[in-house]
Amino acid sequence: MGATDIEREAVIAAIERVSERLTDEKEHLTDLDSAIGDADHGSNMNRGFRAAREKTAEMDDASPDELVKTVGVTLVSEVGGAAGPLYGGSFMTASAELEDGLTAESTVAFAEAFLEKVKDRGGAEVGAKTMVDALTPAVHTYKKSVEQDDLPPVEALTKAVDACERGVDFTTPIRATKGRASYLGWRSVGHQDPGATSTLFILEAIRETAVEYLGDGDLEADSTSPSVPDEEPTADEEA
Repeated sequence: MGATDIEREAVIAAIERVSERLTDEKEHLTDLDSAIGDADHGSNMNRGFRAAREKTAEMDDASPDELVKTVGVTLVSEVGGAAGPLYGGSFMTASAELEDGLTAESTVAFAEAFLEKVKDRGGAEVGAKTMVDALTPAVHTYKKSVEQDDLPPVEALTKAVDACERGVDFTTPIRATKGRASYLGWRSVGHQDPGATSTLFILEAIRETAVEYLGDGDLEADSTSPSVPDEEPTADEEA
């Protein structure tokens, strides 16, 4: 099996694992979204990735970038609300960074392009209580781990997952200023953001697939990012 075949197999495996994880977490995401949203994030994400899994499973000769683009197109067409354009449109745009295959450099470029597209489409920055709060530290940590610390992709992903989890935790004590949750004002405080949470689940599934194909070695998970404060924000910062 050639490198391209292995990469294709790995991407398909990642899509399957993401779909399975979102199916398992559907009710949890629905509960989170019920508190500050429309209570449809779990069902939407589950439906979208299940459809993406079915479509990509039939693409025997597709390259990694074609598979990822198909995921994006499918999410846009299958996922309602803001999640379809945010996740799907960002997958579509960022997939171009994988045209030359899966490498440490191309995956960093993919992650950065995905983040920028999410921010561009949603208009959110760190602190708005959205998926950006989880995605930003994850991408920054992955980039630093690869480009500055010269870590292998799996270890870099492990640190990115840790940073992402910190970002998810960061969403709980802050007030939402973007999206459906922003309509609640201060009532959104104390609730974990569902979009940030599904972002974590997706990244964890990708990391698990990377371990399957690349091995895990002796990994150190702990990571820090300047995008996620060590302490909870003050009342002034929340405002």
